[in-house]
Order: sequence, then C-alpha cells, then structure tokens
Amino acid sequence: MKRWVLFLCTGNSARSQMAEGLVNHFLGDRWEAYSGGTAPAGYVHPLAVKAMAELGIDISAQRSKSVAEFRDTEFDLVVTVCDQATKNCPLWLGSGRVKHIGFPDPAAATGSKDERLEVFRQVRDDIRQEVTRYLEEVEVGSDDQATGNF
Repeated sequence: MKRWVLFLCTGNSARSQMAEGLVNHFLGDRWEAYSGGTAPAGYVHPLAVKAMAELGIDISAQRSKSVAEFRDTEFDLVVTVCDQATKNCPLWLGSGRVKHIGFPDPAAATGSKDERLEVFRQVRDDIRQEVTRYLEEVEVGSDDQATGNF
C-alpha cells in the first residue's frame, strides 16, 4: 500500500512542484506525492519544468494548487520545503506528521537565464537527495519516529 506525502511551500511553483515530480518518478511504487501552497503563484515555474525535463520527468501538466484543496485528505507525511525556519513555512492543520526539509527558493534567483537555471538544477538535485533519503528512512523506520521528532 502506497503512503501519501504532501509537499508544502508558499507559492507552489518550484520547490514543492519539483519534490512532487521527483517522488512520483523515483519512488512512485511506494509513495504518492502531491504539492500545495498557501499563496499559489498560479503557475509552475518554467525553469522548474526545464530542470525536471533534464531528468526525463515531465511536470508541465502539474498546476499550482492551494493547500486548501487537501484539507480533508489524509496524508502519512507532510513536508515543508521552505528555506527559512519552519515558523515561516505554511502551517498544516490536516492529518499526517509534519517534517521540515528546507531548500532555497530557486524562483528568487537572479542573473542570466542560464545562471537561474543552474540554481533550479542545484535545488532539484538537493531535493532529490534529501527527500529521497528521508522517505527511505521513513520506510524502514529509522527516522525520528521513535523520539517523536518526525
């Protein structure tokens, strides 16, 4: 039986969208991922789409969603992906344990298109490494569950 995970950020245009795509692609046999934001940007950032396409993952059909769409959904895990302290991340009042794994916002990157794309690639790769590792720890029970610090 698949576990459900929700990735939260503010705009739901880059980090949480990439996390959703990465988990569904690489761990989709065990996890079903969704994403949402407290103030949805209304679009998936084109550089997030491009960075993900480089891995063969198409997130172009995903859409920026409000976290309110998921209030009645039962998740096993909710992951906030903001780069600031958890207190600045969206608050989740629904079901599921909450874990904060922060990443910088690539949409805030400046410079040329190539320079900004490189920031998206770095955040994509960091999300892939950190989130995948954490979800695999959850699967085997070697996460912080025992201490209640999920």
